[in-house]
Amino acid sequence: MVWTDITRPQYRRKGLRYSSDTTDEEWRLISTHLPPPRRLGRPRTTDLRAVVNALFYIASSGCQWRLLPDSYPPYTTVQR
Repeated sequence: MVWTDITRPQYRRKGLRYSSDTTDEEWRLISTHLPPPRRLGRPRTTDLRAVVNALFYIASSGCQWRLLPDSYPPYTTVQR
């Protein structure tokens, strides 16, 4: 892929905590495929965006589950 003046700003990850985190535009596309909160039972307390970002972090860095940074949900939550 050749970087041009048009494509370079499109793929810039500036302003994100980690380069593997999703941008707002990417999150809009991903969130439509995730299950909505259930009407019954205990309400969801974990932010799904944080879970997806944690999965992308592990996939891009190759780190172990237990070495997931504290800024993400616990690794057991992410695994589930």
